[in-house]
Amino acid sequence: MNDFDFFIGSWTVTNRRLAKPLTGSDDWSVFPGTSTCWSLFEGGGNVDEIAFPTLGFRGCTLRLFDVERAEWSLYWANSRTGLLQPPVTGRFEGGRGDFYGDDTHEGAPIKVHYAWTGVETATPRWEQEFSADGGRTWEANWVMEFARA
Repeated sequence: MNDFDFFIGSWTVTNRRLAKPLTGSDDWSVFPGTSTCWSLFEGGGNVDEIAFPTLGFRGCTLRLFDVERAEWSLYWANSRTGLLQPPVTGRFEGGRGDFYGDDTHEGAPIKVHYAWTGVETATPRWEQEFSADGGRTWEANWVMEFARA
């Protein structure tokens, strides 16, 4: 528990997102965001809401700590669809958090990986990767760099 305490509060976010994941594209867009995170269950969970003002939508992540399995489940939703996406699960080790799950991209099954790094610094970083080959290779497609607001 309490692994995500570093993230409680308000942040400015620099986003880099790959325009067309899993196509071999190297066309990245950069856009701002603002995020606020608050704790649940005395550190056993949290919620953050992020606004993307230039894109016209918001996102939300719910993180819950499974005490028995000693791992986190992370759930993403956004205001464009209103749907809760399948979770990614994992844990922190050595100041790094790695979370994996199954999802779909444009109708095809994929593996998803979220990585949290720099969590012991003032500028944590989140990165998302997709794999279309069962996890043999990964392509980064979204990076968020955070700074305290």
